Amino acid sequence: MNSLLRIPLHASPDQVERLEALQKGFAQVCNALAPLVQQTRVWNRVALHHLAYRQLREQFPEMGSQMVCNAIYSVSRTCRLVFQQPGSPFFLGTWGNRSLPLLRFADTCPVYFDRHTLSIKAGQLSMFTLDGRMRFQLELREQDELAFHSRKLREVVLARRTGGIFELSFLLGDVDGKDGDSASSANDSMAEIPEYVVVEETV
Repeated sequence: MNSLLRIPLHASPDQVERLEALQKGFAQVCNALAPLVQQTRVWNRVALHHLAYRQLREQFPEMGSQMVCNAIYSVSRTCRLVFQQPGSPFFLGTWGNRSLPLLRFADTCPVYFDRHTLSIKAGQLSMFTLDGRMRFQLELREQDELAFHSRKLREVVLARRTGGIFELSFLLGDVDGKDGDSASSANDSMAEIPEYVVVEETV
């Protein structure tokens, strides 16, 4: 069974600037990848990785290899919402063979992390940014930190909430559960197209 843990970050003005810069950089990688999806109709994460990873690493060296992988995951996940969700106006079942619309990610889009780019130890959070690691002291319950280390980490998402507060969301699953993409796909069918994505129809 999946569970969701939300942790607000008490960021200083300097830290907020660094997190905003990370969001913007992450969006740039996603927006560089989106035209390839439009042209090829490929958004499976593994296939998209093979198509685009090398070029994206060369184009965005400051993002690091794992964060580029996370941006590929973000685009793949969003495409599932836009093109595979039956309630979407762009659902392929009704869209047919017309040219796919182009996805554009806002600078405020969420940033996806993983165990390579974010860690928690003894209540201290260490996370990747464009100019080095950023650390926060967290007020975690013992069982929450234990869950982070013992359960399967399906998603870690950094987003800015109403009021300007940055928040981390941890989606945790059973260690012997199915692959994270499969778990996400099951939830995607119930989700709406996110507000940070603009879907542009092109001729």
